[in-house]
Amino acid sequence: MEQDSVPPPGCLQSACRMMPPPCGRSPDTMDTRFLLALFLVLLVLGFEVQGAHLPQQEESASPTLLTQMQESLSSYWDSAKAAASTLYQKTYLSTVDEKLRDMYSKSTAAMSTYAGILTDQLLSMLKGEE
Repeated sequence: MEQDSVPPPGCLQSACRMMPPPCGRSPDTMDTRFLLALFLVLLVLGFEVQGAHLPQQEESASPTLLTQMQESLSSYWDSAKAAASTLYQKTYLSTVDEKLRDMYSKSTAAMSTYAGILTDQLLSMLKGEE
């Protein structure tokens, strides 16, 4: 006859006495902390909702930091554009401009030729030999 491997009742009680309690806290302490955390979250959400009901007119009266930064960056950008435009007008050379235009026209002509060759090759590959 095989016996189930059930230890005698006295053995289980001694094993339970030797094991430390889980996390060293009682369930009541954990429930209290959970309720405290939940209360704090609800309190913060309540303050956020109350803050949403404030009139928006007070904010538009004084410019915010973001608006001031945007205006500052915009003025810096405008001054940089003006300086670059002035520098370009001072250093404008008609010979350099002509060379750039010539290079552009030659490169676009070469690219259109190579694009045509590539297109023909793709069409012949897709169509196959007849």
